Amino acid sequence: MQKRLVRCRLALLLAGGLLIGCTEPIEQQATPVPGAARVLALGDSYTIGQGVAEDARWPVQLTARLRAHGIAINAPEIIAKTGWTTDDLTRAIKQLQPRGPYDLVTLLIGVNDQYGGRDVKEYRPRFRALLQQAITLAGGRAAHVIVISIPDWSVTPFATRFDPAEIATEITRYNAVNREEADRDGVPYIDITPNRARQRATAGCSPMMGCIRRRRCTTRGCS
Repeated sequence: MQKRLVRCRLALLLAGGLLIGCTEPIEQQATPVPGAARVLALGDSYTIGQGVAEDARWPVQLTARLRAHGIAINAPEIIAKTGWTTDDLTRAIKQLQPRGPYDLVTLLIGVNDQYGGRDVKEYRPRFRALLQQAITLAGGRAAHVIVISIPDWSVTPFATRFDPAEIATEITRYNAVNREEADRDGVPYIDITPNRARQRATAGCSPMMGCIRRRRCTTRGCS
């Protein structure tokens, strides 16, 4: 299992392109294949993808890469919706009651809390509670959860309606919190946010309005 987990982390890095955008509510569940790994992706509009085919969504790309690495894996289950905050995701998990344990749970949430003006101090306990839920859904195995940083939408055309510098500062603060909480619980963390110059060259989206851009991301950033 540990070897499988290492390969899962590698494949997530290789899967690269986070597809950022908005869509209708979605909760995908395929009939599980006995013995195959199960993946649950929790998030907001960044977890789906507006205007792209289903197989272009990053959780779907992830499972495709895992299969390419020889891992038997079911179609990903995705719980996400346009505009969701941490509160919305919490309610959705309670309503949908996904059945663990999952072999891998990903968590990317917070941009709409920031967009809505929520103080980062209010974000921390809400994110912490979601992270604990993610760990529980992974069978209590923190190493089987991955937290993904919030992309910096200050580099997008949509952000010019606001104060891009302030947005960038707030996103940095939010990501400091989710990284700290991940580190506290021993949860792997993937930072896709750091290189704003490269993001600016490829961005074309907002947290509330759709975008279809694809970025290849590694631990060194996105391009």
